[in-house]
Amino acid sequence: MISRLWAKIGKPSPQTAESPQPDRVPQHVAIIMDGNGRWAKKRGLPRIAGHHTGMKAVKRAVKEADRLGVKYLTLYAFSTENWKRPKDEVDFLMKLPQQFLALELDELIEKNVQVRMMGSKEDLPSYTIDALEEAIARTADNTGLVLNFALNYGSRKEMLDAVKEIAEDAKAGRLSPEDIDEQLMNARLLTGGIPDPDLLIRTSGELRLSNFMLWQLAYSELWFTDVYWPEFNEAHFQEAVMQYQRRKRRYGGL
Repeated sequence: MISRLWAKIGKPSPQTAESPQPDRVPQHVAIIMDGNGRWAKKRGLPRIAGHHTGMKAVKRAVKEADRLGVKYLTLYAFSTENWKRPKDEVDFLMKLPQQFLALELDELIEKNVQVRMMGSKEDLPSYTIDALEEAIARTADNTGLVLNFALNYGSRKEMLDAVKEIAEDAKAGRLSPEDIDEQLMNARLLTGGIPDPDLLIRTSGELRLSNFMLWQLAYSELWFTDVYWPEFNEAHFQEAVMQYQRRKRRYGGL
């Protein structure tokens, strides 16, 4: 069941009398933040204007996730495929973590948010890595919402790296084929120690996973909206959570 809500509206969704049930909020929400470029093009602006405005949507999503009681929020910030984009756009995207954290880190600390990153630091500029490492270090002891940025991340690479690591351990005699199970695979992925997403949100009307958490999303509930990411607001987040709460998760059973 896929909800295509607020399609072709391009405006915040109307508030309703209904609100998410506090005792059934998804523990882990993952978001594919899509549509920045199209949002900008629609307004005659350069693509980077959409990325810049999208930072405001990140802040709204983090605050709403925290308010609702979500424990983990994973944001797909930059994929391994995004390197194919024009250099000026990539350069701008690499500066966004630094800009966002410079503005928001103090508040994230105040709100007890813990910042994490999953993805490869290889090829990332030093200023991007420095900003993330500072945020990770300064929030390491926080016990509230875990804000997990998927940066320079690709799920196929993640799984291949995990399989290679397991194969090396088997070759060295550190484990046997009988030891290889889902629990071991989970531990070797970049999300080791984090529960699989209960809910995946994707904006902009695209209906695909785009190499994002392919293993972890096996039984996640999916919610798609035509709203572009810069327009995504608290009401949209609430509607996604309410759709999740209306569904019955069977995990392959009856």
